[in-house]
Amino acid sequence: MDEELKCPVCGSLFKDPILLPCSHNVCLACARNIIVQTPEGETPPHNRASNSDYDYLDMDKMSMYSETDSGYGSYTPCLKSPNGVRVFPPTLVHRHCSITCPLCHRSVSLDERGLRGFPRNRLLEAIVSRYQQSRSANVKCQLCDRNPVDATVMCEQCDVFYCTPCQQRCHPSRGPLAKHRLVPPTQSPVAGGQQMPTATLRKQGTCADHDTVNFSMYCINCKTPVCMKCLEGGKHGSHDVKPLAAMWKQHKCQLSQALNGVSDKAKDAKEFLVQLKNMLQQIQENGVEFEACLVAQCDALIEALTRQKAKLLTKVTKEREYKLKVVRDQITHCTMKLRQTTGMMEYCLEVIKENDPSGFLQISDALIKRVTSSQDQWVKGALEPKVGPEFDLTLNTDPLLQTIIQLDFSANVPPAPLLQLEKCCTRNNSATLAWRVSVSPSNPIEGYVLELDDGNGGQYREVYVGKETVCTVDGLHFNSSYNARVKAYNSTGVGPYSKTVVLKTSDVAWFTFDPASAHRDIVLTNENQTVSCNSYDDRVVLGTAAFSKGVHYWELMVDRYDNHPDPAFGVARINTMKDMMLGKDDKAWAMYVDNNRSWFMHNNSHTNRAEGGISKGATVGILLDLNKHTVTFFINKQQHGPVAFENLEGVFMPAVSINRNVQVNRQSDRVA
Repeated sequence: MDEELKCPVCGSLFKDPILLPCSHNVCLACARNIIVQTPEGETPPHNRASNSDYDYLDMDKMSMYSETDSGYGSYTPCLKSPNGVRVFPPTLVHRHCSITCPLCHRSVSLDERGLRGFPRNRLLEAIVSRYQQSRSANVKCQLCDRNPVDATVMCEQCDVFYCTPCQQRCHPSRGPLAKHRLVPPTQSPVAGGQQMPTATLRKQGTCADHDTVNFSMYCINCKTPVCMKCLEGGKHGSHDVKPLAAMWKQHKCQLSQALNGVSDKAKDAKEFLVQLKNMLQQIQENGVEFEACLVAQCDALIEALTRQKAKLLTKVTKEREYKLKVVRDQITHCTMKLRQTTGMMEYCLEVIKENDPSGFLQISDALIKRVTSSQDQWVKGALEPKVGPEFDLTLNTDPLLQTIIQLDFSANVPPAPLLQLEKCCTRNNSATLAWRVSVSPSNPIEGYVLELDDGNGGQYREVYVGKETVCTVDGLHFNSSYNARVKAYNSTGVGPYSKTVVLKTSDVAWFTFDPASAHRDIVLTNENQTVSCNSYDDRVVLGTAAFSKGVHYWELMVDRYDNHPDPAFGVARINTMKDMMLGKDDKAWAMYVDNNRSWFMHNNSHTNRAEGGISKGATVGILLDLNKHTVTFFINKQQHGPVAFENLEGVFMPAVSINRNVQVNRQSDRVA
């Protein structure tokens, strides 16, 4: 509460406080020091119209007036006073004067009464008096080293108790401390463990305009107590007023209610402070634990590196010993051979020196053979080292060193998703995957990246990027095993991959006719396995399977065949034309057939006419060999014509075109 009872100008406890219109208080003496003059005859823009009507200080305009040039100035904070407020020397109160609140910087003009026009805050004065009484004497000096003696003074600015020797030594009344206010020693109510005295009944306040008349009413408009004379002929006569006692009780009730709300907030603040203090302890403990974990992780890395170093040194030692052994063995072998050769050479030279022809010829043949044999022992490579001095070992530490340099704390990226195996499945050449995140990351997940390989263990490629946790991938190869993995990402970065799941597509393609891509005249029945048409024109329908790899065979049965139409059977891309015969555009490869003969057709080109047609009950087979990139047609299990088309590349779907004279039923499909 000390701060509430100190003047914002002098920094000391309030003495004769007056209440400004902005509800802030200053000492009466301090108010005299912060009065400023306004130009003669000019009403400042911050002039008040009444005790409760005042404007904000126009700081820009006030700064135009020079204190040295015109004898008046503006209020600005500074370091010239104990509380950072510029204090003006006492001056005469002129007619055109104003005062600026040192806290909110609101300015108000003085009327002819001067500072007497502001009411004295008798309540604050009483509280300050009780507060001073509550601070008992016999306070010890706070600067004595041993055996503190009773304090004789207290500095209100420093808030320190001094005995006389300590005050003269540490707080002299000169220099920058000369302006500090020294008062008789008092004791803090908290330190002294005493409560402030109970408020005593005081004399009722009197009106500032009518000194002998007590306040009895309260002006609602001006928000100030008034006397009866003010109501009879004063400026409050036309204002709304209420009895002083009633308003006193009402405002006390309002203040109590407001204090209840503030009390709740103070309670929350205390709990929050406890939480913060507990957090300090937790941070300290977590920091120690994290440091220990970091040291353990680094020690583990060092230990692993030490073990690996020992293994590598063992390899180097083995390589060195091996090379030394090979070289030593080669030295021993070469030395022995050289000694034998040198001895033989010396013996032969001695034989050559002899002059006995018959004796020489007796041994010359054997010597020649020995010399030749010895020469043959020094074949190419015999005088070359079997090993080199260089070690055939290479240790590349750059990646590891770079990793160590980049070793840092990972950001709050999402954790690795968990693939939900019970929801992952395949159908034909489509695969459905589902996943979830086990723990909620600190940063929200923005999306996922699903990756599949090529079905042969090759490189991964992205097949889906988005926020969904379920994805179906179509157009895969039949009879193939795909590796799939998923990772999450957010604003911080990309998280680690999930575990890999293997999904195997169907060995045999199973398909029905696709109503979504069929022409509107096409009619599908029997769970989309039977197709007919409402139009006399040819209409195209595709199967639900797509082929891009392997060998596939399927059959279609002619359930109805009237008036000798020519339906077409074959394969097509998904964007083939649906309102004409199959094979008339460049996106379909087909055989169209009537009751007597057939033709192959692609891009409206008719080729390979063959005898033999179809009738009701006939079966038409299509063999799509994407390993050889060919299509072959069969009628009633017999190959019809040569290989129809070659060099097929891409993704193909079963296709048929019929009119209303034909009905076709899908029979079977298999992988050859």
